[in-house]
This record gives sequence, C-alpha cells and structure tokens, in this order.
Amino acid sequence: MPRSPRPRPVRPVRGAGRPPEPVEGEALISTGTVRLERDRDDPDGWLVLVNGVPSSYVDLADPAHLVFEYQQWTAAVLDAVHPPGPLRVVHLGGAGCAFPRYVAATRPGSRQLVLEVDERLVDLVRRSFGATGSAGFKLKVADAREGVAALPDATQDALVRDAFVHDRVPAHLVTVEFLRDVARVLAPGGVWVANLADRPPMPHARAEVATAAEVFAHVAVLAEPGVFRGRRYGNALLVASQEPLPEQALVRALAGGAAPARLVAGADARHFAAGASVVTDAAVAGPAPAATSTDPPEDAPA
Repeated sequence: MPRSPRPRPVRPVRGAGRPPEPVEGEALISTGTVRLERDRDDPDGWLVLVNGVPSSYVDLADPAHLVFEYQQWTAAVLDAVHPPGPLRVVHLGGAGCAFPRYVAATRPGSRQLVLEVDERLVDLVRRSFGATGSAGFKLKVADAREGVAALPDATQDALVRDAFVHDRVPAHLVTVEFLRDVARVLAPGGVWVANLADRPPMPHARAEVATAAEVFAHVAVLAEPGVFRGRRYGNALLVASQEPLPEQALVRALAGGAAPARLVAGADARHFAAGASVVTDAAVAGPAPAATSTDPPEDAPA
C-alpha cells in the first residue's frame, strides 16, 4: 500500500512482553483463510486479508495510524460525539483489531471489548500482533449478537460493528430486534456505528437506515460522494443514537479529513431510506450463527 513518507514514532525495542514478529503468508481459520502481508513501503505495516478481503491494516509502530477510509470516518464520529477522554467501547468483529488499537492509543484508559467469532483468527492475531489487556482491549471469541445480549444495560459509550462474511454483514447483525439490544446496552449519549459495503443503488445502506430509524431517534449515513452518486462500490457508515447527532461538527470533520465523506442525516436520511423495508429476524434467511465461546459478560467494559 504505497503512501507518502511521514515521520515515524520511535518503535519500542523488542524484548520480554513484546509480541512476536508477524509471519507473512496464508493460514486456515475457522471461517476460511487469513493472509498477512507486510507493507513493502513500511516494514511496520501489515495488511490482514480474511477470505481475500482486506480487513485490517495494523501499524505496529503507530497504532494511531488508520489506513482504511471507513475507520478514519469512525474515528471522526467518535470524536464528534464524545469529548476527549476514555471511552467504553464494544467492537463487533475484530480481524487485526486496528481500530481498537487506535482507540487505546488516542484515548488512554478506555475500556474495550472485541467480539470475534473466529477462534483461529483470534489466536493468530494474538500471536502475531499482541491482543491482550496490555494492548488496551480484550479480545474474546464470541458471536457478536450473543456477546451483546450478555452486556448490562446502559454501560457502553459506543458499539462499533465491523463484521463481515466475505463482503456482506451477517444478517443477524442488521435486524431491528438486534438493534433494540444495541440501544439497550448504550449509555445516554452513546452511539452505534456500523460499517457496511454497498453498490448502487445502495440497497443495504437504505435498509439499515430504515431499520435503525425504527429504534433510534437520530440516524445518519455517510459515504464517499462517489458511492452516493452511484459511481462505484464502497463502504458506508450507519450512525445512530437516541441523542441528537452533532451534524455540523461531523460535516466539518468529514470534509476536512484525509478521506472526505458526505453525511446524510435527519430528514434527509429518512428520505434516503424511503421505500426500504425494515429488516427483521423473521425476514432474514437462516438461523443466527451459534456462539463459539461462553466468555462471561463481566469482561465487557462497564
């Protein structure tokens, strides 16, 4: 992933307690394959591909460095919604845990839990990059929906969904029943941020906005302008809260960032979703995946 040179922070000397150097190559995991690729322009950068899809970029020297655009947008959302300081965050989907590392680096003292369904992937990430409490988050093997169901009421400042099966979000993490559980877990002022991938005419984003509007008082969606114009496939973020969203602050942050995005909020978001059906458990095909862990809920940040 070529990019312009930039100043690099001093990297800690390896020694006791340091994670082992990642090994480039492909490995089998419970849900398919994972491949680690070293960045040819930066030996501290590692791309994590799950089933061939780029899923994380981990910078071992600078955890505050976010390469993926949608992660930069997620950071802008959290910074606009919450003032500086520690946060309580649950991440649904882990891969290389680039975003939890970012939160740990930029908001020291945050309490974070990452729920990742693939046990072999969790093991590989722990061995390759380090993923323990000392990294600023706890990484647990669990189905995201069952993990959220075990969380206490009103205990989280943010829930961030970045879970995919190939290029689609698992259906049981989209439904109105699931979002009611998300709303239950969020503390006052808390925010739901959900990454998805879509192509023209953005049917998945429209359905997710329509579904979230059934649960949350305030809903928005953001994406690169070309995605909204129907020019290409790309990521979009759903943002929802029971409290008003700081729309002007978000517009400024998204316009001035390294990866500009357009925000559609309020009445415009509801117009964007007009005609889309609310997604329900009964409507999605197939049963929800079974949990692969019985980790107790007390590990959640509270």
